[in-house]
Amino acid sequence: MADALFEHRRLARVYDPLDPDRPDLDAYAALADELGAASVLDIGCGTGTFACLLARRGLDVTGLDPAAASLEVARSKPGADRVRWIHGEVAALPPLRVDLVTMTGNVAQVFLTDAGWAAVLDAARSALRPGGHLVFETRDPQRRAWLGWDREHARVRADLPDGWVEKWPEVTEVTGPLVSFRSVFTFADGETLTSNSTLRFRGREEVEAALLAAGFTVAGIRDAPDRPGLEFVFVARRP
Repeated sequence: MADALFEHRRLARVYDPLDPDRPDLDAYAALADELGAASVLDIGCGTGTFACLLARRGLDVTGLDPAAASLEVARSKPGADRVRWIHGEVAALPPLRVDLVTMTGNVAQVFLTDAGWAAVLDAARSALRPGGHLVFETRDPQRRAWLGWDREHARVRADLPDGWVEKWPEVTEVTGPLVSFRSVFTFADGETLTSNSTLRFRGREEVEAALLAAGFTVAGIRDAPDRPGLEFVFVARRP
């Protein structure tokens, strides 16, 4: 089940205004060019910014997400009519043979169990043609990014046509590799909404081992250009 942050209609509509600058997506688009990808599956496509960006560049794009409210926003964007949108988890994917599978943002960290993570990697491999690539990012747990997830350090505000919205995170629990937090949203009309989330922080060696077990080869591990030194960008290849 998707977090309220993505599933609640009012929260889905303010997702993009609260995070309007996405330099990470330019880096992913450049990677698609570098790898010669003509077809892409974007797992956890959310409000569709990346999927629509690729579609406007002429790529054949499939966007998958479990949050109906996020996909509603995605379908309203320029280029959305060129994207094949699928509502559901990876089990909902039809047979595909794409050149590239992507998971941008924190998508790779929402799979909390080993079994769930293995299932996603298996689905990604099945969707790829032989020689195709899987690209995703994950935060380096040694940098402990969650230490800055509070109102003082991470509050953001966006102006809306009918007012404004503010958002900030509050960490609620850290248990081993699992970090749980609450996102708080306050609106100009006085409404306050919250969304609870948990992310799993996997180390570099753990991710490499999971990729190898899923039948991938690790073609490269790069630095995230928008968060240098804080994240790993994995480029894996289906043999």
